[in-house]
Parts: sequence; C-alpha cells; structure tokens
Amino acid sequence: MDDSFHKDSNMQSSEWHPHIWPPFTQIKSATPPQRITRGQGALLEIDGAPPLIDAISSWWVTLHGHANPYIASAISLQAQELEQVIFADFIHPQAERLAQRLCKKTGLQRLFFSDNGSTAVEVALKIAYQRWQNINEPRNQIIAFEGAYHGDTFGAMALGERNLFNAPFERMLFPVARLPWPATWWGDDEVESRENKVLAGLANLLETATAAVILEPLLQGAGGMSIVRPEFLQAIEKLVLQAGALLITDEVLTGFGRTGSLFSFQKSGIKPDLIALSKGLTGGFLPMGVTMAKEEIFQTFVGEDPSLTLWHGHSFTANPLGCAAANASLDLLEESPNLYRTFESRHQPYLEELAKNPKVKRPRLLGTIAAFDIEVEGAKGYLNVAGKTLQKHCISHGVFLRPLGNVVYLLPPLCISNLELEQCYLAIESGLQDL
Repeated sequence: MDDSFHKDSNMQSSEWHPHIWPPFTQIKSATPPQRITRGQGALLEIDGAPPLIDAISSWWVTLHGHANPYIASAISLQAQELEQVIFADFIHPQAERLAQRLCKKTGLQRLFFSDNGSTAVEVALKIAYQRWQNINEPRNQIIAFEGAYHGDTFGAMALGERNLFNAPFERMLFPVARLPWPATWWGDDEVESRENKVLAGLANLLETATAAVILEPLLQGAGGMSIVRPEFLQAIEKLVLQAGALLITDEVLTGFGRTGSLFSFQKSGIKPDLIALSKGLTGGFLPMGVTMAKEEIFQTFVGEDPSLTLWHGHSFTANPLGCAAANASLDLLEESPNLYRTFESRHQPYLEELAKNPKVKRPRLLGTIAAFDIEVEGAKGYLNVAGKTLQKHCISHGVFLRPLGNVVYLLPPLCISNLELEQCYLAIESGLQDL
C-alpha cells in the first residue's frame, strides 16, 4: 500500500506540498497554505492552530455554512441510490426536480447543466452566438464591461477584463466591445453622470448588430466588489431590447440570495434572456453550473438540421449528487428566506462605524456583501500589498479574509452568528490601525 498520503499528512503548514499546484498563487512569494481538517458552520478548523471564521464563504460558494447536515444527508442518501449516469441518454429525478424549481424561480423555461461558473458562462455565450446563426441572422459583436470577471476558460476570459491573469493568452482571445462599469458607493454624488456616459456609449455600440450583452447584475465580484444601481441596469435592458440583442446575466456569484434577493436580476428589476449560475447553487458542497434560457431561444436549436444542435456537454452533466445538494440548498433557502433578505441590516451598523476610519474609502453594501477600499499610496488594484498585510493580521485574530488588493470585503455564510460577524469587523478595524 502506498503510504505517501500518511507521510504527507504530517507535513507542516509552513511547507509547500510537493505535488499540488495551487490556484492563483506564485509560490516564490506567497505563504504556504494551512491545512484545514474540518469545517463547521462559519468556522474552519486548522491543523495545529485555532479555528478561523470563513468570512468569504470559501471563494463565495459556502452558502449555508460548512458541513451543513441537511445537505450532507441529502448527498449521502442520493449516493446510495445513484451516483452518476450519462445525461445525454438518461434523466433522473433529482435533475428533473432541480430544473423544474429553477425554471419556476427564474421565469426562464430551459436549463442546461454544466460543471462550474466558467462553463456556465461558456454555454450562455455559445447559445447566444449560435442562436443568431440558427435563424440565419449572424451577429458577431459581443458587449461586456470593464472590470468584469466571467471565468478562466477561453470564452470566459475573452469576455472578462484583459489583465495580468489572461495576458499570456491575449492573441487567442476573440475581440469584445467594452464599456466602463459606473460603480458607486455611499456618498457618491456623481453616479448619474457616469451612468449616462456609459449608456450613450452602449447606444452607439448597439448600432452594430450585436449578439449579446453580458454583465454581472448589480455587482462585479472579482473586479473589486463594484456595485451599480438597479436604474442603470434597467436602462441597459431597455437599450438591448431596442437593438434586438440578447441580455446575459452572470449570476455565478450573485445568485442564491447573495445580493438580498434570490437572484440579483430580480433585485435589479430586469429580465435576462440567459442566466449563468454556479457557486452557491449546491450550497458549496459540489461543483456544478447551470445556464438558464428562455424557451424561444431553445426553440431555435430544434429542427431536422443537425447543425442547429448545441453540441456541448460534460462528463458529469447533471450529476445526481450535485443535483441532490442543489435541491437541498434550495430547500433551506425556501425555509428561511429572511436569512438573506435581511442580512444587509446585520452589516449596516458595523460598516457605518468602520466608514469613519480615514483609511476606509468608498464603503458599499449589497445584501450579504460589505466592501470598501483601503486608502493607499501608489498603484491600486489586485497586486497592492495592503490587502495581504490586513489578511495576515485578521488571520492572527481568527478571521479569514482574502482582499482583492486594496479592496476589502466580507461575504460570510448565511449561518454566521452575530458574535462571529462582530469579530470580523473588530479584526478589520484593528488591522487598519496597524497599516
């Protein structure tokens, strides 16, 4: 028997694992990761160290908390019945139930299963582009927004902000028309003028035949937790409708209660043609993505001609365990909707107090997400070291954050207690004093 696992399990957290290639990490300059042995609720238990509050829901996926017993039980029961089946030839009850529920909740009538957020966006993009070819009205222009992040597969990279993360692949990415993202914050008096400039630019771009406009409704996540107003998105929708283009909302982060409504497009007051969903879909238990589409779009892929078909799929499409987790997560959201509807009021007093600190700029709040910029000297953005400094301080105070450069945010699981949430803000406050 290979005993390398047992040897490696004794490795100290100050070392890099000899076989693992970590994501988004330059190991020459980064700190080796700590080993997590268990998760419970909002807490992560660390090998040989005190527990940490997971204040970012483990990259925004852990919706109800770690090791939620209801979801864990649903997965266990499903695993004893059916763990996987090819979805090109069969369907199963968990997938049927999930599709019916999500179609009812979104108002879109068709659901396509994939594996993660990037692939959910890829599917939406392919549907939007092919749809115009299927009706013999080819449209090539795609419009996206500066600062956007839609994933790390090639189509998703092309849609996102061109930056350090995708620079090596620039020549392989298709062109995208791009507009500024008029983000706003508390005390912002100039937001309307910025919005109007963008809307004028959009109207001009839409004079060219456009296949689709894609956006993250209300909130750009990886782009700096940048928030826009519902009125702006409603104006975008009006222009897109007038141009006959399709509107895609990337709700990989914002879906399932994160912005205060079940889906962010609902809080925005818009009705997209296509929706990409992932992250909180399974409560953070298993990887899964889905793309929602209107029935009239689906019907353009139906016909005798094989070229009309959406030739796309994944080995684990509609995995029964993932579907079981997603159905269980939806059960919990339906049972306690006030957990996400009222979460903003839990953040409010703490962020108001924190905003008095002169190092805190552009405070903003949306549903379960609170964010601000650290006032820093020099270049701002993802590579600014202020966030790393604050992160180390907060970890030493029992709170795990992962700032986006000089952008600090809290995006905790719904189950976080009031004392745990207070501890997060106290850690940030003391960390700002030490910067």
